[in-house]
Amino acid sequence: MNTLFWLVVAAFAAALIGMVWYIRRKAEERKLAEEARVAAFVSGLAAMPKGAAPAPPVPPTAAPANGVALQKLLFEAAHKAGEAGEPALAIQLYARLLSRFPATGFAEPARAAVAALHKKVVKG
Repeated sequence: MNTLFWLVVAAFAAALIGMVWYIRRKAEERKLAEEARVAAFVSGLAAMPKGAAPAPPVPPTAAPANGVALQKLLFEAAHKAGEAGEPALAIQLYARLLSRFPATGFAEPARAAVAALHKKVVKG
C-alpha cells in the first residue's frame, strides 16, 4: 500500500513537471513567433520610401464575375435587418444593392421593400 501511494505521488509529480515544461515551451514558441513578426514588419517599414504608408492587407475574395453572390448577400442582409427592426440599416443595404447593381434581378423586390420600410420609418 505504501508503494502504491509513492507511485501515485511520483506520477503526479511527473505529470506536473511535464505540464510546466509544455507551458514554458509553448510560451517560448509564441515569443519567438512574435519576435519574427515584429522583425518582418520593421524590415518591411525600412524598405519603404520615406513618407509612404504601408499598404493595407487585401482580404481574398472569391466573387463571381457577375456578382450574383454579392447581390444575394446584400439582399438577404437587408431583409434580415428589416425583420430585426432596423429599417434604417435595411434601407442603406438595399440602397447599396441598387447602386452597385441597378439591373439586378433583386431590384424590384428591393424597391418594394424600401417603400415598405420608408412607411415604417415615417410612422415610427
